[in-house]
This record gives sequence, C-alpha cells and structure tokens, in this order.
Amino acid sequence: MHGLWQCLRLRVGRLMKQPVSILIVISTLALSTGFTQVKTTIIPFDDLKMHSSHVKTEWVTYKGRKALRVTDIAPASVGGIDRPIILNKTEFQDGVIEIELTGEPGPNAGEGARGFVGVAFRVMSDAEKDAANVAAKYECFYLRPTNGRADDQVRRNHSVQYVSFPDFPWHRLRKEFPEKYESYVDLVPGEWTKLKIEVRGDKARSYVYDAPQPVLVVNDLKLGQSQGQIALSIGPGTVAHFANLRVSK
Repeated sequence: MHGLWQCLRLRVGRLMKQPVSILIVISTLALSTGFTQVKTTIIPFDDLKMHSSHVKTEWVTYKGRKALRVTDIAPASVGGIDRPIILNKTEFQDGVIEIELTGEPGPNAGEGARGFVGVAFRVMSDAEKDAANVAAKYECFYLRPTNGRADDQVRRNHSVQYVSFPDFPWHRLRKEFPEKYESYVDLVPGEWTKLKIEVRGDKARSYVYDAPQPVLVVNDLKLGQSQGQIALSIGPGTVAHFANLRVSK
C-alpha cells in the first residue's frame, strides 16, 4: 500500500509541474467562447400567432399575478382535448420551458372536464391547408388538476399526461402503453402551479413545483427530433391562466 501511494504522489507531482497552465488556458477558452452559456428569454403573451376559434383570451389579474386567461367557449358537442394558442416567434427544438399556470373546469363544463391545462412544443402549424387544424403536429405535456386529489386512486394516477398530436392522443397511449405516458402529481384546481419541461432530442421530462425529480419521463417523443413553436394548451370546459413563460436554450 505504501508503494502505491508513493507512485501516485510521483504521478500527481509530474502533472502539477507543467500541464496546469494548459488546463487554465483550456478553461479560459471554454468560458470565453460560451460553451456553458445558457440564454433565457421571457416570452410575452401579447403576440399570439393564432389560436382555435373555440377559446377566448383576455388579460386579467388572478391571485396576485397578471395573467392571460384562456376560456373554452366551444359548444359541448365539440370534442378533443387541446385548444392550442400558438405564440409567435418561439421557434423551439431543444431547451427548457418554464411557466406558471392554473386550470379548472368552467361553470358550464361537462362531467368529463378535468381542467386540462398545459404547454405544447415543437408545434408545426399549417393553417393554410386546413383552417380547422390550428396546429397540425405537436408534442404536449398537460395537467388534469381535478385528478390530483381525487378519492379514486386511478384518477390520481392520471394527473399529468404526455400526448403527441395528431397520431398519439391520450386514449391511444393509455390503451397501447398503459401507465407509460401519464403519472401522479399533487394538484389543486385553480391554484398557481409551476410546470417545467426539459427537451433534448427525442426525450423530454416534466417537473412540477420546482421538484428536483421529474413527474413524467418520456424517452421516445413521437415526432422524433423535430422543431416548431410553443403553444399554450387547454382542454374542453377549461378556464386557465398563464403567467411568466421563460425559455432557456
């Protein structure tokens, strides 16, 4: 053991005599060229590219925060989950999306309403070809706030959801891959909730309430390594609020 320590001291001594200056130069170059630099941008909600005719948007002050309120105004006969509100000039491929939001069923919501609210990313829109399809393709994480503290444990397990439009809606994912693309998180309808989404290549993770661990991990985003814009998203019967959207790349 004494011989091993002696050998290590000799090797460390040789390394410390000359290469230290090289290491300093490399570190300086790394910092000066911005290898570790992360740019964070605050995204305003006053530049909406387009949104579904099924929603109403308005500026309000809600529980101490200036927020964009988004209300579903579609007739009860209109199905589907997401009503995307695409934000202009938000081209996004990889990075981190952070936002504060609330969701709850509106006064005239149907029995199946859960207060669906979330964020879509890598949104590819083609309104000219299909005016009814505001967003042709996108990935999305959304919350079901009324499920967070439901007495039914199965409902609790469906509190946070990943979907990929148009080919992988929630019901297909639940049927073909049970429990893989949804999970539990404690939620309260109408209360401010922080949602963070990390996206890298074909992988994404969602975090809630600044938790160090993700509540849902997706290792196979269905659109692959695509890119597009960011959109706010609500579901049928929902009244939602959005504030403090930040994007880091």
